[in-house]
Amino acid sequence: MNIEGITEWAKIKGINLLGTGDFTHYQWLAELKAQLKEISYGLYECNGTHFFLTGEVSSIYSQGGKVRKIHTIIFAPSIQIVEGINKELSKIGNLDADGRPILGLPAKDLVGIVLGISKDCFIVPAHIWTPWFSLFGANSGFDDIEECFGEYTKNIHALETGLSSDPLMNWTLSNWIGLLSSLILMPTPRD
Repeated sequence: MNIEGITEWAKIKGINLLGTGDFTHYQWLAELKAQLKEISYGLYECNGTHFFLTGEVSSIYSQGGKVRKIHTIIFAPSIQIVEGINKELSKIGNLDADGRPILGLPAKDLVGIVLGISKDCFIVPAHIWTPWFSLFGANSGFDDIEECFGEYTKNIHALETGLSSDPLMNWTLSNWIGLLSSLILMPTPRD
């Protein structure tokens, strides 16, 4: 998978704005640097398709006597800020092992680190209803957002619902926070 291939398929599907995903991985970041052109603060372009710089982090940690597993999406406005985020996160875990690194870092501490690098970053808990690896997940999540993000709750302005989520459940949140629905682009297995 590469940026040029993604832009080709985005055009076929009628999509003109995408998140890059996986900016924490050094090989993908090199691809982003080589292929994307910054057209305005926070917005990049390749072959007519626009991109936000995004990465997803898996936080696995203990809190309140339970193991917590939360996926969080980070939107960063520039390659320079991405490099700062990667530098700090590489002190905590191995960013080279996977496009979505697994860090033994509470989700609220992740928010603190990212916003300490740039207040212009946008942080979104991912696929909030899935049973595993999500904010409200039945197996490893929380009962409310404040329990997870503490003093940083005020910095969470949207939640990513996941495409398989129940709209009625989502609407219970929509009065107080923005909702995003997205999907993850995964490469197909090779023969």
